[in-house]
Amino acid sequence: MVVLNRIYTRTGDDGTTALGSGERRKKYDLRVDAYGTLDEVNAAIGIVRLHTADDPQLDAMLGRIQNDIFDVEADLCILDDTKGKGPGGVKLNVTGRQVEWLEQQIDALNESLPPLRSFILPGGTPAAAYMHLARTMCRRAERLMVQLRDQPGEDVTPEAIQYVNRLSDFLFVAGRHANDRGGRDVLWQPGQNR
Repeated sequence: MVVLNRIYTRTGDDGTTALGSGERRKKYDLRVDAYGTLDEVNAAIGIVRLHTADDPQLDAMLGRIQNDIFDVEADLCILDDTKGKGPGGVKLNVTGRQVEWLEQQIDALNESLPPLRSFILPGGTPAAAYMHLARTMCRRAERLMVQLRDQPGEDVTPEAIQYVNRLSDFLFVAGRHANDRGGRDVLWQPGQNR
């Protein structure tokens, strides 16, 4: 269980931070960058949710995703399999079930959307615009996670990468859903301003 009774510790004043295992890493370390970027995604989804109260189904999906993003962050920040923040103190790893749930939500939202005839520009409703912002942050997190996985001595679970990949897809489809089910999508006009 996480207990936060003191917010500042001064231990990071030297430019390092602790992973969940207690190991210290530089604040610019690729692992820290990856889960820090996911924290940005989660904050952007928090802004999205300011605009989804009138769509309780979508808002509930986003609430669950915010919780799952913390699971991905725990997966990234706790390297030791014997320690964790999960039930009973086990290491939290993202599961295939979480990835499958995201795929199911993507499919459910996509059913009511018209096919795309062009790429879309971020915009339309506030919820959609912020979802596209979260989506681009999510893609950056995915790139960092893959780069981290490819570093000697580092590891990222396949499910964590799969989850983040699907999450960006979800945010794209959910953005279209929030744009009056695609009715307010802003379409790219290739070469229009030449």
